[in-house]
This record gives sequence, C-alpha cells and structure tokens, in this order.
Amino acid sequence: MTSSTGELRYRLVIFDWDGTLVDSEARIVSCMQAAAEEIGWTPLSREAVRDIIGLGLPEAIARLCPGIDARRAEALRAGYARRFVAADQSPTPFFPGVEAGLGRLRRSPATRLAVATGKSRRGLDRALATTGAGGWFHATRTADETRSKPDPRMLEELLIETGVAASEALMIGDTEYDMAMARSLGMDRVAVTYGVHAPERLAQCEPTFTADDFAAVIDWLHG
Repeated sequence: MTSSTGELRYRLVIFDWDGTLVDSEARIVSCMQAAAEEIGWTPLSREAVRDIIGLGLPEAIARLCPGIDARRAEALRAGYARRFVAADQSPTPFFPGVEAGLGRLRRSPATRLAVATGKSRRGLDRALATTGAGGWFHATRTADETRSKPDPRMLEELLIETGVAASEALMIGDTEYDMAMARSLGMDRVAVTYGVHAPERLAQCEPTFTADDFAAVIDWLHG
C-alpha cells in the first residue's frame, strides 16, 4: 500500500522463495519422493510433501517421516539434496508477473526487498545465481543459518539487519508457516493462494491481504 506521498507504506518487503516467487513445487515433490524411495521409506504422497514446503530440510524430514533414525534421516537429506542440485542446473521458473513486479518495487527508493526461506544458504545462493536475481534483494535469510519457520527468528534478524521496525515491514508467502511467523511479530502479511497451502488454511493466520496472483500483490502494494 502507498502513503499519501506515493511512496510504499512498507520500508521492507520480505518474500518467501519457493511457492511464492518461483514455481518449484513439482521439483521439490519429485526429489523428495525419489529420495524416500531410495532409502526404503514408505512412499510419500504429493500432498504430504507439499505440506512441508517452506520448512527447513531437517524439520521437513522429521515431519514427513515420524520416528526416522538419524542415519536414515541423513541419507534422505543427502539423497534429496543430490537430486535437487542436479535438477537445479536448469533454473526454476518465476511465477507469472514476478520479474516485472519486483522490478516495479525496486524502483521505489525508500523500500528494501528481502527473502526469508526454508532453503539452505547454498541452495538460495545457487537459485539467485541461476535466475539472475542476486542483485534484487538487500538481505536474505535461510533456514540453516537461523531457525526454521514458523519460528520468527529469521524475520527478526532481517529487521535488525535493515534497521526497520516490524510495523514498517511486510511478509509475503504461500504457507501458514510464513503467515504464522509474521503474525507472531505483529507484522503485516500477504498470503498468496497459487502456492502450496490452501486458501482456507492461510486464512486461519488472518493475512492482511490475500492474492490469487503476483500481479495482485504488486497492485495492492501500490494502492
């Protein structure tokens, strides 16, 4: 949303990555299913894997595979990572409107852009490089260098790094984990329904705004 001067109301806009900016669901699901099959785990459904997108990988595996021992969890993690890195040689596509929309936001000099993701630092850096988005964001946080969503630690660290108060920041994401961590800080939040969590699930976290496509997010931000 914009102020009376035409500037964006928010000094910091924070985006989730997978499911919000890039359409990576199919790649994540197939890699996780294949890795589970490799270690002899019970087949994982598409819906089960979709549910954990957004969490850090250790937390995702613990939720997907209750009771898994440390050795098999590590084998599953390594198998997933190996497959995802191999698949990531071809960039995961942005959702429609993302590149144009972020370009529009970048022209607002008073607003900074950031990423808060369940990816690893290595994974996010690789994604930023292959998509050419490395210079678009002022700050980023990944699950392996702080706490996994829905813990708000990564948002707190982004606020400290950018010198912005929670009341002047906005979180945009496609999962209840994104919404929950922002709500716990009293931060405004936009839920996008084209990602992995259903609209009714997102609604339970009382988003400030709900968008069915990325263009609607950008239009709302500009009033």
